[in-house]
Amino acid sequence: MSQYSSNGQYGKRFVKVMVLSIVTGLVLIMGACSNNQEAEQTVGVPWDYRVEKAVVGELIDGDMVILPDNEMLPNDENYATGDTIWTLQYMGAQMVTGSDGKNEVTLTAWEPIKSFKTEQAAKEDMDKLKIQLNAEVDLVGVYQTELNGKKRQFAVVTLPSGNQVKQPIDEERYQQLKTMKKVNVMLEEVHDFSDYDMAYAKFKGWAS
Repeated sequence: MSQYSSNGQYGKRFVKVMVLSIVTGLVLIMGACSNNQEAEQTVGVPWDYRVEKAVVGELIDGDMVILPDNEMLPNDENYATGDTIWTLQYMGAQMVTGSDGKNEVTLTAWEPIKSFKTEQAAKEDMDKLKIQLNAEVDLVGVYQTELNGKKRQFAVVTLPSGNQVKQPIDEERYQQLKTMKKVNVMLEEVHDFSDYDMAYAKFKGWAS
């Protein structure tokens, strides 16, 4: 598998987060009838990793079948049939952004990308690819809705990737954020295993 960083080092304190091509405005194309139509933008992003216990099945040349899902991986550690191993698995996402700024996310199936002899070693590798951090981001604004006498509050923030996310908030936080332009949030920065500099930051909660 490729190195997780271009210079062979995992531990960069500051990582150049991929500037995703997420469109928030209108993209116009000419139709057959000379009518302008709104276009959608689709990008692929790294979404998540997990560690799973598995068993080595049949050996095929230099590869091995991973049970119970019958996936193939290189047998780099010279495992034998029946050995218990741990696999690092990857999930990607296709993100479609419409002209209204809303995202539709389609997740891929889990794919094993590397094997380990111990769970600890697998989790240490995953922690280099899925990083929890605090960050200051732009607050687009807050708003309140009311239905049948029940009020709901929301905040909209802009992530480092450029796309906007809406999060429900309580009345206390709504009052707190009304005059703010920036807020502290918790992010999960997910890096691509084959190109570490490519990353996607997901909103995980409020930092304060």
